[in-house]
Amino acid sequence: MSGASAAKRPGPRGRRQAQVLAFAKINLDLRVLHRRPDGFHELRTIFQTLSLADRIQIAYTPSLKTSIRVSGNVEIPDNLLGRAAKLCLEAMRSTGAVELELDKRIPMGAGLGGGSSDAAAVLLTLPVVVGKRLELPELIGLAAELGSDVPFFLLGGRAVGVGRGTELYPLPDGPAQRGVLIAPELQVATAEAYARLSPQLTSESQENKMVSFQSQTWQASGGPAGRADSEAGQNDFEEVVFERHPQLDALKRRLQKLGAAPALMSGSGSAIFGLFSDREQVRRAVQSLREERVFPITLVSRSRYRSEWSKRLQSHTRGNLWPPQSRYAR
Repeated sequence: MSGASAAKRPGPRGRRQAQVLAFAKINLDLRVLHRRPDGFHELRTIFQTLSLADRIQIAYTPSLKTSIRVSGNVEIPDNLLGRAAKLCLEAMRSTGAVELELDKRIPMGAGLGGGSSDAAAVLLTLPVVVGKRLELPELIGLAAELGSDVPFFLLGGRAVGVGRGTELYPLPDGPAQRGVLIAPELQVATAEAYARLSPQLTSESQENKMVSFQSQTWQASGGPAGRADSEAGQNDFEEVVFERHPQLDALKRRLQKLGAAPALMSGSGSAIFGLFSDREQVRRAVQSLREERVFPITLVSRSRYRSEWSKRLQSHTRGNLWPPQSRYAR
C-alpha cells in the first residue's frame, strides 16, 4: 500500500481528480438468523477491512449537463460505480462530467465486498472533488441504497453489522495481523447460498446463534488489543457452500494444518482466509498454496484506513475530518 498521494490539485474551477484505494473486507464472524419481511435476511456479522484493494481514478469536471463514464480492466455487469456517482451527484444537486477508471485487483464474486467498496470510494471522493459537503448520515443512506455491505466501507476497520449488515457498531482496532487469502476460480451465487441455508434457520438455532455471537463480540471488544478469540469465529454459509463445493472445505483444512487461527470463508464465498501469528507462517502458507490464487494480507485498522484516505485526498481536503471534507466547499 503506497503512502504517496495520487491526488492532483488544479484550479478550483477546472478538472479535479484523485486516485483512491477501495479496500476488501472479510467476515470474522457471520450468522444468518431469519428471513425478514422486506425479503432480506437478518444478519449478525463482524466486518474487517484488508490490505487487498482496488485502485480507482476519479475525475470531475464542472458542466451544465451530467455525464458519467466508467472504464477499467474488467467488465462490470452491474455498474455500481456509475450508480454511486449518479446518486451522489443528485444528493449534492450538482452536475458535471464524472470519469471513473477502475483497476480491479479484488477477486470478484468471492465474498470480499469489492464492488461495495468501490461504490463507497465514489461516495467518499466525489463530494471532495466536486466541492460540496455530504454528512456521514446522508452518505450512509446513499450507501444502503446501493448494497448491504456499502455502508461499512464508509467507516473501515472492524465493526459489528446488524440487520442487513447496514446497522454498524465500531469495535476496537485489533493488531495488524497478517494472513493469507485464497480466491479460487469459482463464484458462489449469494442468492443460491441463502436458499440452501434457509431450511436450517429454526427458532432454536437463532437463539443459540445470538448467544454465541454476543459472546464473540464481547471478546472482540476486550482483551489485548481488542483481539477476538481465534476459536470462536463462525460462518453459517460454510456448511451449505462446502457441501456443494467440497474443494473450499479442503482449502480451509489446509490453512488450519498450516497453523491458521482462525481459518474461515468470507461472506457467502468463495474466498477462504487464514490469519497467522508471524510473517514466517505466512511465507510458508503462500509457498505451500502456490498452485492456488493466493494473496498475502494484513488486517487494516480503522485508523490506518482513514489515514490512507487522508493521504490520497490531502490535496483536495482541509482538516483531519471524517468523512473527508472538501477545501473547495463554501
